[in-house]
Amino acid sequence: MNEASLLDSSALPCEEQLRRIEKIRRELGPMILDLLGDPTVIEIMVNADHQLWVERLGEPMTPIGVIQPTRVETLIYSVASYHRTVIHEEKPILECELPGYGARFEGMIPPVVQQALFTIRCRASKIFTLQDYETAGILSPSDKARIEAAIEARKNILVVGGTGSGKTTFLNALVAEIVRSSPDHRLVILEDTAEIQCTAENAVMLHATEQMDLLKLLKATLRLRPDRILVGEVRGPEALALLKAWNTGHPGGVATIHANDAQAGLIRMEQLIAEATASPMQALIGEAVDLIIFIQKTRTGRVIQEIKTVRGYHREHGYLVS
Repeated sequence: MNEASLLDSSALPCEEQLRRIEKIRRELGPMILDLLGDPTVIEIMVNADHQLWVERLGEPMTPIGVIQPTRVETLIYSVASYHRTVIHEEKPILECELPGYGARFEGMIPPVVQQALFTIRCRASKIFTLQDYETAGILSPSDKARIEAAIEARKNILVVGGTGSGKTTFLNALVAEIVRSSPDHRLVILEDTAEIQCTAENAVMLHATEQMDLLKLLKATLRLRPDRILVGEVRGPEALALLKAWNTGHPGGVATIHANDAQAGLIRMEQLIAEATASPMQALIGEAVDLIIFIQKTRTGRVIQEIKTVRGYHREHGYLVS
């Protein structure tokens, strides 16, 4: 059995998977299990001081209790075991999916932290549509129409925002609109953890692993005959492969990226592409990215702060954005 198989939980017998999931449920405990069943919960966090925090839609993070430190460590090791991997002082960070829930799990142990901690990013239980965003006052009617027109015209869209800004939730709304406007399109979706929800009849969902990162998946994607390529989060050298794919016969894609405004999203793209090549790629970015949507988390909730059209790149004037 090769290394990739050893790290693949699907290689476990079904009964063994169920036993390990049940063990993880016991270690999560009633309080966290209740939170995982709450459709309003976005994030569940246990800090090194053992305090349990929760963030719900439209509400600030709130402490709601304390978790025994031994339970935190045991849970992290059990999640690692389920995924046929290990976590120890030389490899103290675990990034994976929480078995049985499809949520993103991030666990850490010493020496990178004082005490074991974890964060669970819950998968959205409801897909919010662009109409929902308009009804909530997050998106104006004109901006909604602008986005719909871009999707219809197969423009490439970059969703920009900070951590917890709601990029993935908004990406799900864009995916729903793509499915509505182009039901015959074949979608290939790439992500680290299963967060994107897609109702398309013809869709392929690819998940990155330690052995098969997004860059390798993107190269394989072109042989899957996609009409549109969507990436949950661009955060490495795969940015270059994605833009080349968008620009050479696969338009109408969507991706998210961490940045603090629309213009910064393009600069962040430059930085990620620099991990793949030293050659300047501003012209490619200006040609491949058509629309930037900047979403921000504020005290009153998420807000679409900017929607910018990218019309190319000029050597003297920089990115032509309006």
